[in-house]
Amino acid sequence: MARSQALPTVKNFPPESCPMTDFVNLISGKWAIPILYRLIALNTPVRFSELQRAVAPITQKELTRQLRLFEQRGLVSRQVYPEVPPRVEYCITPLGLTLRSALTPLAEWMSKHGNELKR
Repeated sequence: MARSQALPTVKNFPPESCPMTDFVNLISGKWAIPILYRLIALNTPVRFSELQRAVAPITQKELTRQLRLFEQRGLVSRQVYPEVPPRVEYCITPLGLTLRSALTPLAEWMSKHGNELKR
């Protein structure tokens, strides 16, 4: 039996992070993908209340938290209009739009195989 070459130990790997882990961390959370996917699909400014209805039953607090995180990461832009009451609109950024090619196959897979999943 041939002896296989030993795998390098973890301490020999460079300290780079895994791109897939980084991606999962970016879109982690129950509501992250539905929010991003809705903003990408619309690709137009959306008022907070419209977005909340589109991804119902998300809470106002959770939607705010997720949108702030996406804004900090440069995926979503926020525009506040000085009106009474204040109007706030969110829009996917050009960087956020680049996620379309990653999220569309996931949506297509779910449409095709979702009914096969054991619940």
